[in-house]
Amino acid sequence: MTYQHIDNFFTRKDAVNSAAEAHGLAAGMLCMNARAQSSAWIKQLFEGDEEPNSEQSRILSRLFEETKESLESDDYDFEPFLPEDDAPLREQIIALIDWCQGFLFGVGALNQGAEQSGQATEILRDIAEFTKLDPEAEGEEDEAALIEITEYLRTAVLLLRAEFSSNGRTRIH
Repeated sequence: MTYQHIDNFFTRKDAVNSAAEAHGLAAGMLCMNARAQSSAWIKQLFEGDEEPNSEQSRILSRLFEETKESLESDDYDFEPFLPEDDAPLREQIIALIDWCQGFLFGVGALNQGAEQSGQATEILRDIAEFTKLDPEAEGEEDEAALIEITEYLRTAVLLLRAEFSSNGRTRIH
């Protein structure tokens, strides 16, 4: 299952811009509710649009379940679903911005005023700042910065998930 394959599901859709945004939404939902269901996620993805066909639903459900498994793994193998490293830097940055927006929406949709630590607040603030990245960045320095940001996101999401689930805030919606 490649990024480009999934990303094609979202061309000409109003609700979600990209596979990255969809994955960010899933990760955000799962950080707040480890028992979130793929059906609720898919419904959110295609809200107001034509429903995905059965093959698309199956593939999206698999992506959601793989995301859930990676977040629950003791091996810390969670990775934001982004274009391959050989994609143009601009495309990678836009996808990272989309991912962050989706993640923040997923967290916000289920958070609804629950208390959180200062560390969680700072992480969410950082992720919000990443939505302001310049897609026109170029060069090796910017490529290195993108790698660092992606690694930060990977770790930050795992920290948020641990905090939200350990505080008993994982709930069913």
